[in-house]
This record gives sequence, C-alpha cells and structure tokens, in this order.
Amino acid sequence: MLLIGISVVLFIAISVGLGAGLGLGLKHHGDNLTSSTPTSTPASNTSSPQPSWRRDSSEYILDIDTWDINAAPTTRNFDFTISEIQGYPDGVLRSLYVINGQYPGPLIRVNRGDRVLVNVTNNLSVPMTFHWHGLYQNGTNWMDGTAGITQCPIPAGRSFLYNFTVEMQYGTYWYHSHYKTQYMDGLFGPLIIHAPEEAQFRSMYDHDQVVLLNDYYHNMSSTYVDAYLAPGNENNEPVPDNGLIQGMNYFDCSSLDPSDGYTCYANSTRAQFNVQQNQRYRFRLVNAGGFGMFQFAVDNHTLSVIEADSTMVEPLNVNRLDIAVAERYSVILNANQSAENYWIRATLDTYCFTTSNPVLDSAGIKGILSYTNNASDPVSGISAEWPGEDPNVLCVDLNTTLLVPADVQQAPKADLFFSLQFSFAIRENALDRAYINGTTWFQSDVPTLNTVVPALRAGNATFNQTGVASGYGLSNQYILDLPDYAVVDVLVTNYDDSSHPFHLHGHQFWVMASSASQYFDYSTYDSLNTTNPLRRDTIIVDSYGWTLIRFVNDNPGMWAFHCHIAWHLEAGLLMQFQSRNDIMKDWTLPDDVQGLCNI
Repeated sequence: MLLIGISVVLFIAISVGLGAGLGLGLKHHGDNLTSSTPTSTPASNTSSPQPSWRRDSSEYILDIDTWDINAAPTTRNFDFTISEIQGYPDGVLRSLYVINGQYPGPLIRVNRGDRVLVNVTNNLSVPMTFHWHGLYQNGTNWMDGTAGITQCPIPAGRSFLYNFTVEMQYGTYWYHSHYKTQYMDGLFGPLIIHAPEEAQFRSMYDHDQVVLLNDYYHNMSSTYVDAYLAPGNENNEPVPDNGLIQGMNYFDCSSLDPSDGYTCYANSTRAQFNVQQNQRYRFRLVNAGGFGMFQFAVDNHTLSVIEADSTMVEPLNVNRLDIAVAERYSVILNANQSAENYWIRATLDTYCFTTSNPVLDSAGIKGILSYTNNASDPVSGISAEWPGEDPNVLCVDLNTTLLVPADVQQAPKADLFFSLQFSFAIRENALDRAYINGTTWFQSDVPTLNTVVPALRAGNATFNQTGVASGYGLSNQYILDLPDYAVVDVLVTNYDDSSHPFHLHGHQFWVMASSASQYFDYSTYDSLNTTNPLRRDTIIVDSYGWTLIRFVNDNPGMWAFHCHIAWHLEAGLLMQFQSRNDIMKDWTLPDDVQGLCNI
C-alpha cells in the first residue's frame, strides 16, 4: 500500500501565476552582491614567482597502467593539515583555506573495499568538517561529515580521524567541507574509487584524468554571507568574480578598481592538458563550485559522456555539457584533430545568476588542450568554438532521459510518497530565507544524530513514527522519519525562479521524472518509466518546476537532502531523512565523534 505524506509549504506570494508552467527563469531584482569588498592590500599590478601553494595538476592524472583495480582491500592513510594562506589562483591575492599547504585539495584514490583513514588537523581559527560527497557511509553515518547533523565540527587547533570503508560503489566523487560556506575558500578535492568492473569500460580510453571546475571569488566566502542574508535582500546571491580549471585561470587585472585595494599579479596561469594525437582521454569532470553552473566544451572535439555521478552510462555524444554544482560527469575526448592547441571552455551560465558582476568574464574561463606541449594561446580559425547552444540563455541540466545506465536496473515499486515544496520568503525580522514545507534549517549545536540514537535506544516512541518527525522539539529541523526498509518517492517542487541542484547524502536515487511545469500530474504516477532510469546523487530542480526521485531506504542514519548552492544552504534549504530506526536503536556513537561536542 502506498502511504502518502503530503505537506503544503507556506510562503509569501512570489508571482507564481506568472511563472507557473512557463519555465521562464525569471530573475530576482535587487542590489548586486559582487566581490567589491576592499581588502587591506595595497593596489598593484605585478609579476609573481611560480607559487609553492599551487597544486601540480599532474597529480590529478590517474595512471591506469600501474594502478591495480583488482587488488585486495587494504588500508589507505591520508594526513590533512588545514591552514590559511595567502594565494592568487587567478592572479588576485586573497586568503585561502588549504590542505597540506596547497590549492586545490589533494586527490584521494582508493579501490572499492578499502578502508580509508583521513587524519585531519585543523590549524584554522574556525571549526571545519569534511563530507565525502556521494559515499554511502553504510554503517558509519557519523563519518558523513555534515556539521549539525552527523557530527560537531572539528574545533580550531584539534584533530579528528575520519575512518570508513568504501563498499558497494565506485566511480568519480569528491570531498569538501560541510561547515557553513567554507569549502568555497579551498577545502575541496577529488575522490576516485576504482573497482574490477572498470575493466569493461577501459577499452574506451587510453588515459584517465580528473578535471576540477569551480566558481571563484576574490574574498573569503564569509565576507558575503551577512550581506546576502541581510534584511530586505531578496536572495541576490553573490556573483563569482571568475572560474577556475584545476584551480587556475587568467584574470584581467585592469578590470579591477584600484580603489578596492587588491593586489593582482598579471602573469596568472591557465590549466594545460597535453595530449597525444589519436589517443583517447577520459576526463572526470567535477563541479566543485558553490554557485555557478558550468558549460564545458573543447573546441573542435566532440565529447562522449560515459558517467554521471558514478553511474556508468551508454556513450552519449555532446558538443557542450552543462554541469551543475556538485555534479560529476566522465567524458571521452578523442584527440583526433591536427596537432595544434585548442581552447577548453568552462563557461559559467550567467543566466543562473540573479544579478551581474562587472569583473566576471564568463567566456574567459579557459584551459588549453595542447597536442604540442606548449602553453601558447590557440590560434583563431584553427581552434573554433562550437556554434549555437548559447550557454547564457538557460539554466538547465543535461536531459537525464538521454543517459542510459550501462548496468541495467529496474526501479522497484514505491512504498512511501512524500512531497517537498520549497521557496524563498521574507519573514521574521525581514530576513529572506529558504523554506522546505514551511521550515528553514539552522545548524544545531547538538547534531541530530546525537539526539536520535540515544532516544531510539531508550524506546522513545516520538522518534519512531513514519512521516514528519516530532520528537526533536526543534522548529528549525524538517525531518522525515523512515523507520523501516522501504522504497521511497520524493516529489520536489520548486516555487523559486531559479534552478536548484539537490543532493541526497548516503544514497543514489532513480530520477523518475522531471518537468519545468509547476505542478505534477498525479494521474501519470502509475505510468512512470521504471525501466532502467538514471541513477545519481545530485539533480537539478528547474525553476518553477519539479523532480520526482525514488530511493531505497536501506542505509541507517541521518541523511541530509539539500540544495548544493552554498548560499542557499546557508539560507536554510535543507531537510533530513531519519532512516532505519530498527538498526540505529542498537548503535553506540564512537567516543571520538561524541567528544567533538564536548570540546
């Protein structure tokens, strides 16, 4: 029997009648929150030495000849020392949070079945965490790294050991801080899990490499938050100053206002990818940014998509690929052109932004694909941008119905159905916050996991009821209690005029259906396609549209489901699933995890 728990969100009227069903992608209006905050650094335009803090991007090349995907499980140790430095990834000097003194973060590379130990020493003056994006953490929910939900953050000056085993999954993932907007300041990196099943796909490519993309600001993210959440600001998100490929890009120093006091080094660097003619390259694309959607393309080269969020798919040829925040795709590039240099383009989709930023050159976010192993700019007329498909007129994901999983799975029939409706609204104290079914999330001082485990162990019945959880006594936590094994449908409806990338922790889900129309037609529910729909962990919900996902509630713990735009998460666009009480009631949280809350 299908149990239905539908809630109605309360929100201040937002001209739904105009946008409903039209997919207009209307814009907010208000003051521009760009990177105009002056720094104390005197203005200058100078040259710089090659910095030691810049991570060598060759570390992101995956040697497929020496790595054994069939090796027996082992323990892999990583030491992360977190610190704050001064750096200039695009030439503009600013503070960065870095791992082991370098930006971006190091590659974590393991095999399925490996035990992973990451010892984190926090030398910052503020707390932090690490979330392992896309990992199930089955049986180790307390290692998920979500501040306020599965752990207290690691305090300044302290260390913590993340200890988990990667099972039942492989593919392209990443890790990042899950404390406030912190990962935008440098605390992120790629995470690759190999498995024997890769062998059947390796005939498609000769080389393998991670390609990190991120939007980029010239000030610390914390400097924008107060203005973004200030009374009367209608969700006008801070717009990036630039975008980076492999943690680097060019910036035109002359575009800065000298009175803002930035130091800008004129010889900033673009990422370079050296290729051999007639060799095939797997590029594992990761959007590690906090706000912007990228459209990725390589002049003169068609890309073949073979992976979406760790699900291997039948090859799909594209000229350009839209990648929302937190999504990952693998593409195959065949180096079959003449031996020249070609532009790699990672254009930020400015249509997704509510305002503009005069220093952002969205089309200037480029790397170089070089057949000649040199860094000279590609020659116009040889390197030709793909025509049409203007990246600045839509803010939509790649059509998921075009992606067919290589490992065929039938989506099972759902047992439970829930409706989540979200919007932004100006309410108490004139603050504009995000609401899911009428609730805006604030990080709890005591993680919800630390509350629910002892309550279940004590037999508290208010924590063990299917539907909206009532036992927490917290007005700022919207939690759906899923006590037992079940197949769960979640209809996510967007009453906002922007698209939102939603990520579910601890699970992959089937993308059952989506639309840019405002309302889901319930008469179509029983006829949804259940034959091998795409499985992933992050999905775009279109402006004034909806997406229906289905997942198996088989992983015990407290799992966040949230918009992955960092500004929106800070504004409260998060809810939680409380899963498998029948297992959690027998848990005892590790002492070191509980100890983080006692420091």
